[in-house]
Order: sequence, then structure tokens, then C-alpha cells
Amino acid sequence: MNIRHVLTIFLWSFLIGAPAQPDYKAAALELDASIERSYAYLDKLPGGVIPKSTILDAKRDAVMDEDTLLRYAEDRMASLADHHAITGSSFDNSWAVIPTYSDLWVVARGNDFIVDAVRQGSPASKAGIDAGAILIAVNGEPIDAAVRGFWAELGLPLTAQRAAYAAQVLVAGRRDRNRIFTVKDQAGVTKTFSLPSLYTLNEEKVLVSVETAERRTIIRINNSLGDTSTIAAFDAAMAQVPAENKLIIDLRDTPSGGNTTVARAIMGWFVDKPTGYQVHSRPEEERESGIARQWIEQVLPRQGKHRSASPTILVGRWTGSMGEGLAIGFASFGADIQGTRMAELNGSVEDILLGNTNLSIKLPTERLMTTGYLPREQFVPTTTR
Repeated sequence: MNIRHVLTIFLWSFLIGAPAQPDYKAAALELDASIERSYAYLDKLPGGVIPKSTILDAKRDAVMDEDTLLRYAEDRMASLADHHAITGSSFDNSWAVIPTYSDLWVVARGNDFIVDAVRQGSPASKAGIDAGAILIAVNGEPIDAAVRGFWAELGLPLTAQRAAYAAQVLVAGRRDRNRIFTVKDQAGVTKTFSLPSLYTLNEEKVLVSVETAERRTIIRINNSLGDTSTIAAFDAAMAQVPAENKLIIDLRDTPSGGNTTVARAIMGWFVDKPTGYQVHSRPEEERESGIARQWIEQVLPRQGKHRSASPTILVGRWTGSMGEGLAIGFASFGADIQGTRMAELNGSVEDILLGNTNLSIKLPTERLMTTGYLPREQFVPTTTR
């Protein structure tokens, strides 16, 4: 065999084994197709279809590399007006992820955008902003104009759902800079604040903290439901609870959600037999086959770890995703759920790769409900406080 044959065979082997170059344009098209195929909440979108506009089409058609694909993916996910639908990657100046990196919860009431809740210990709380304040402006622009501008950049008309979504995003701000906004408090006093992005804060917290006083014990989950080490930390906390004490589990700082393994480990302390805690459904399967799929997920008892007395569960606006799953699970066991409305995040999120690139999206692909078939995002506490 001569050298030319050897080189030809080597080159052919290399080409056969070489990975395909990323096709970013195809990935942009696949992004839209993935949403249409797998997004569990199409019915919440105007007309029940993925939002379309000439501006979004132009952004998609202009995709040529990883950066332009990611920019388009961010815009496309924002078009869903769903805080639980986000990209897996981001830029330094991307919008903050909500609720994890937000400290003001804003809702639309009539023609106003009202601060519904303030995150405890956050920059907004330390600045003295209280629930009930009216959001007046963001970065010097009247909030109404800023909200309209947010959607105009995507070429989409304003709806009530989109207005509330944009206001929440605008006040959480971009990751690489201070947030500047103006509010009018309930006394009618108008103040402008410049607060740091929550991305600049590096506060380390223990996974689980315990406080016991006056015959009651509070176990706080410190945004750690996605860390399997929380299981051992919670077990250790439970070992400190006197049998006669009232137990309170505080889920008001779980905005990042987590995983069902940790959640089931926590709930497993409070059941003595397999017990349903939430209902799943996957619309994608019905779209493809015409046959609906739905199932109940159960919690199993944990050997040697049981407490018969039902705990009280505290929830709030920064109880998100798996934290909300814990709340509806404990409610199905008869626990008293106290607090305010939660983050109201849609369903269960799945990571979906974009074509043959390294980018992905996080998309709600399963609807979640209580064991009484109430959508999880509509659940409200037993007792408001």
C-alpha cells in the first residue's frame, strides 16, 4: 500500500469519525419546533399557539453562531411569558432569572403595578421598600412605557399576562448592573432606588437551619432543594425536634426549586404507607398519539424515620417549583399550609438540547396538579398570613 492510499484511508477515517459542525440555523428552527411539540402550557398562550412576529422571525433567520442562537433563544423563551421557561446558558447582561434572583414580587392591579411582596433580607427589604408600594418607573422610564417597550422589542402585542411578566423582569433587572426604579409608597411618598443585582451577592447559607423556642421547632430549607446533601441535613434537623414540640417547616426561601428525590425524602418522614402527593400529565404524548397520559407520584415511608404529628408549612412568593411541590404534597397529607401565594411556576421542567449545539433550554413539559387535580400554580395556602 503506497503512502497516498494510507493518507486517503486516514483522512476518510478522520472525516467519518469527526463530529458534525454545529448547525445553528437548524437549531433555531428546532427550538421553535420543540416548544410547539413539548411545551405543556400552550393553552395559556394567546390563541393556544407559540407567539409569532416578524421581529422574532427576523431574529431567528439571522442566527449564524452560538451567540446569535442564544440571543434568539432568550427572546423566544421570553415570548412565552413564563418564568419557568428559560435558557440553559446566558450572557453577563441577560435578564435575571425569576424568582431566584428577584427581591420584589410585582403584580398588575388595574392600571398599576403593585409590589405584592418583598424578599426577606434582600437589598429591596434593606432599602425599606414595603409591600403595597406602586412601581412608577424603571431606569427613569415610566413603567407602562417600559413594559410596552419590552414586548415591542419582540414584536408582540401587550396582554395582561405579558404586562405582569415584563414588569417583574424589569424590576429584577439585568445581571451585570444595578437596578434603578421608582416606587410610591402607601403614604404617597415617591422614592428612587439604585439596588445591586442579586447576581452580585455571594451569601453562603447552610442547607438547613433549625430554631427551637417555646415548645416549637422551625426547620428552614435555605434554597437547597436541589442539593442531595439536604437529605442528610434535614434528617439531622429532625433528630433535634423534641417529640412534644410543634414542628414548622419553612419553605419561604426555596425560589430555585430542586428535585423530587430531596422533596420525597423530606415528605417521607410524615407518611406510614405509599401516599400520592402530586399528579403529572404530559400533553406532548396526547398531541402525538391522541392518547392522554397522566399519573400520580407517590411518597414512600422511610425506614426508621417517621413523625406522626403533621407539621405546619410556611410558604410565600419565593417558594418556587419543587418548593411548591412540597407544599401541595404536605397539603395532601392534611398539613396546615400557611402564607401567601407562591411563585406559581408552571409544571415540571425538562432540559432540551438545541440541535447539535451545546446550548439548551429549560422547558415545562409536564403539568403538575394536586391529588385533587388542582393545577399546582393555582394552589393557595390553607391559612393566609
